[in-house]
Amino acid sequence: MSEERFGEFVVVRRDGGEGAGHVAELVLDRPKAMNAVSTEMARSIAGACAALAADRDVRVVVLTSTHERAFCVGADLKERNSFSDLDLVRQRPVARAAYTGVLELPVPTIAAVHGFALGGGFELALSCDLIVADRTAVVGLPEVSVGVIPGGGGTQLLPRRVGAARAAELIFSARRLQAAEARELGLLDELVEEGRDREEALSLAGRIAAHSPVGLRAAKRALRLGHGLDLRAGLEVEDAAWRSVAFSGDRAEGVAAFNEKRKPQWPGE
Repeated sequence: MSEERFGEFVVVRRDGGEGAGHVAELVLDRPKAMNAVSTEMARSIAGACAALAADRDVRVVVLTSTHERAFCVGADLKERNSFSDLDLVRQRPVARAAYTGVLELPVPTIAAVHGFALGGGFELALSCDLIVADRTAVVGLPEVSVGVIPGGGGTQLLPRRVGAARAAELIFSARRLQAAEARELGLLDELVEEGRDREEALSLAGRIAAHSPVGLRAAKRALRLGHGLDLRAGLEVEDAAWRSVAFSGDRAEGVAAFNEKRKPQWPGE
């Protein structure tokens, strides 16, 4: 296991297990504040995501937390309380870069959630492709209760998961959902036993990372770019993604390995 720290509050770990070094763990590590996202922490998340996006060895990213009772409680409101209007304006692009950094990672992403994932914390999870949570998870977007709106993608990402009316109810009411209800409504993708969210997310990541890195990136691109388009336009997006992989080394290796009944050795190109 190797580690690289980005600032004081973010760590990137690389596994040496099932993912054979191709799974990266993006760790939120501000336990004294339950991972509340300060300006410094937002800058570090964005920096870590930029490094991961540029690393062609990375096939899957898992977003985790070191705090025992929280994934992330959202924006650092203690810091915000000291801000002038000008400070808030200046901080906005820094905060936004953290959320878009996770959202725009070119590889599959999985959030491993336990405890509180509220406001910006839940938006970080929503920015991932999949959310694995344990039974202690409590999620919600309570921003209107403090006079703002979900500003890390929540008003756009939540309706894409649960539909416009359900997202409106959850955002307008600012209510918190326990894990079972959140899973039933589609806010979470997989619900696991208490304490197993990270383990199960990393296991899933390892299984995903066994597949073609070229194929994974292209599939994610097609899923993201095609979402919300009419069917004809979406199929054009899919066709462009298919063409980007059809003549790749990974495609040739995948077909050869299948016919030779062996495990593929992906060239990644």
